[in-house]
Amino acid sequence: MDTKSLLFSSFFIALFIIFCIPSITSQEVDDEHEFTYDVNSPNGPQHWGEIHPEWSICNQGDMQSPIDLTHKRVQVTSKLGKLDRDYKPANATLVNRGHDMMLRWTGAAGHIHINGTEYLLNQLHWHTPTEHTINGRRFNLELHMVHQSTEGNVAVIGIMYKIGRPDSLLTMIEPHMRATASTRGVETSTGIIDPRDIKIGSRKYYRYIGSLTTPPCTQNVIWTIVRKVRTVSREQLRIIREAVHDEADANARPIQALNDRWLKLYRPDGKS
Repeated sequence: MDTKSLLFSSFFIALFIIFCIPSITSQEVDDEHEFTYDVNSPNGPQHWGEIHPEWSICNQGDMQSPIDLTHKRVQVTSKLGKLDRDYKPANATLVNRGHDMMLRWTGAAGHIHINGTEYLLNQLHWHTPTEHTINGRRFNLELHMVHQSTEGNVAVIGIMYKIGRPDSLLTMIEPHMRATASTRGVETSTGIIDPRDIKIGSRKYYRYIGSLTTPPCTQNVIWTIVRKVRTVSREQLRIIREAVHDEADANARPIQALNDRWLKLYRPDGKS
């Protein structure tokens, strides 16, 4: 191979590494039939790291998620700053991945800023019951809003829900969820969905460094868990559960060890 051809090939290899590798290693798997949340299954959470070599960190990692947001370890601070969100309406699709229902934006739906880095909003999905707990307490539903930077780093906003008044986002997409419940892996257009319709209702949030809660369990994910527990109706919860639950009674990964990680709670006044 001559010098010109070698340089040309090297250029495209470099482009592949820059643009393709981060998305491969940092994103959750879309086809979720290979693993289960059934703790008695050989493909259950305790064995995720044995299914594929690239999933080994699920068992071996020391920064895994979810965790218990225990106040014994929380450092209250005002230095993290207000959660900087800049979302906008965009076209989206809904897909049943097997163990969860995912809403994916196909257009630019905006971003968040954390420590000067911009993370674009890609998708959201739900877990029942909650994956994270607060002082050992588990709630009914947890929403994950998954963002990714241009470097492939991931930041997730988590919102917990308990039984109560209907959630406005779920009310909006409920017909699509019913229609998608019986079809696995098929993306259905929901039209334009505005992420600003997802209510947070509190400036307080927990922050820690963890991982994806599904394979490949990639670490160094920035987690932001909203302190306020919002509400969802029993019927909305039933729709989500019936759509995605098969052999398991839940699609929540067991709590992982916090180890030596810091856990912070942002309060504007910085008081406990």
